Amino acid sequence: MIPRNGLLVPLTPLTPAKDGETVETQTVRFRTVGDISCTCPVSSDADTVDAIIAETAITQITERGATRMDDQTSEASMEKRKKEGYF
Repeated sequence: MIPRNGLLVPLTPLTPAKDGETVETQTVRFRTVGDISCTCPVSSDADTVDAIIAETAITQITERGATRMDDQTSEASMEKRKKEGYF
């Protein structure tokens, strides 16, 4: 994982570390299957459905708000994805 702007960005060929960034090994889970270039995981030790539900119930930030890397790039990110046929 690459901690970036309050998110955990997966280290992949599509999402490489930038100069000066630190790569860390962390236990995470993904909220949903999505586009790797814009969907980040959340830090989590939850390893069962019940544990994930319990974790989600007490979190202070929405699951979507904790995982959308592209929403930080521009206020128009969602509209741009719609025009490109993402939805």
